[in-house]
Amino acid sequence: MGTPTSPDLEGAAKAPRVLVVDDEYGPRESIAYTLSSNFAVETADRAVEALRKIREQAYHVVVLDIRMPEMDGIKALEELRKIDPHVSVIILTGYGMLSTAQQAMVAGANQYLRKPPDVGELIDAVRHQAEAAQLRRQQAKISSDAVALNQALKKEIDANQPQIWQARASVELVHDLNNPLTVVIGYSALMVEEARKLAEINPQDGKRLADYAVIVEKAAEYCHHLSENWRLASRKVSEFVPTNLVGIVEEVKQVIFFGTPAVQITGEREAWIKGARYELMRIFQNLLKNAIEAGASKVVVDFSSKGTLYTVTVSDDGPGMDPDRVHRALHGGFTTKENGTGLGLSICRHLTGSHGGQFELESRLGLGTTVRLTFPGAAAT
Repeated sequence: MGTPTSPDLEGAAKAPRVLVVDDEYGPRESIAYTLSSNFAVETADRAVEALRKIREQAYHVVVLDIRMPEMDGIKALEELRKIDPHVSVIILTGYGMLSTAQQAMVAGANQYLRKPPDVGELIDAVRHQAEAAQLRRQQAKISSDAVALNQALKKEIDANQPQIWQARASVELVHDLNNPLTVVIGYSALMVEEARKLAEINPQDGKRLADYAVIVEKAAEYCHHLSENWRLASRKVSEFVPTNLVGIVEEVKQVIFFGTPAVQITGEREAWIKGARYELMRIFQNLLKNAIEAGASKVVVDFSSKGTLYTVTVSDDGPGMDPDRVHRALHGGFTTKENGTGLGLSICRHLTGSHGGQFELESRLGLGTTVRLTFPGAAAT
């Protein structure tokens, strides 16, 4: 049935409401008179009448006689709790009814007093139980408000989910564009330097300048793809085609890392899977960048196969991480770099999963880090 109206009982400033329920006129009116100087008191001579009153308005305390015709105090207490779980109930019991009073406590009474109650004891009990009821109502309201706020927040998140993921995609985009753009700037500077030598032009200089221009062009194309992929992410799914992972890593090494000898590619020379070319490039760009920036002098990318699966193992001789850092790095938002976003490994794990692959990371302080990627194979083109 629910709690009656005005659950806060119109605030603590007003006198607490008390309902005295007793089928005997004399005891009922005597208790009501005793409490009237401190509380707003109402009476009922039957349990049914008391339940009707409780449905209509909230009380702080119900003083309930345990022996009444038609419906005794125990049954009345059970019905009362269905209406208002927060009101305090003081059971009145005569001599010889102690076991019944204890039964009432089990059923949900807050306190029991012997009948007729001592005046001072009665007033103290009602005052104490009124305060307890008010506190329970306040706690229930806080809990209810928290639930309502949580539901509203979930609804807001659901309504704005596309914008939330777009914001995350924006952060990932900045993270990924940073590396190839650095390459563009670096090679552009080299091209300017070479251009100065054109005054003393010779064939070797000309070829070197042409080679730099090709690498700049590839890096720029990569940046363009990332930007377009982000812009169209909500409307376009990347196309998965047969792709050679070994070729992907070789291109990342050459285009993003200037062909550095620190990156070594070993094992099988072809590893064909179905995937999106530039998303796979993002995986290895992040893995190699993390290893080198962490201080690794050597990163080995090894390819192997077993049955229809290809395994790519990326091992470095860097400083490694403790278990806590491994956990935090995998879940995103953690970085040791001054301008890092902490998204690198999280992006790698997500993109690996989108290709049907498995992502595993092992790392120990002082012993380096190993990332193991397993992909389902595909027929070569």
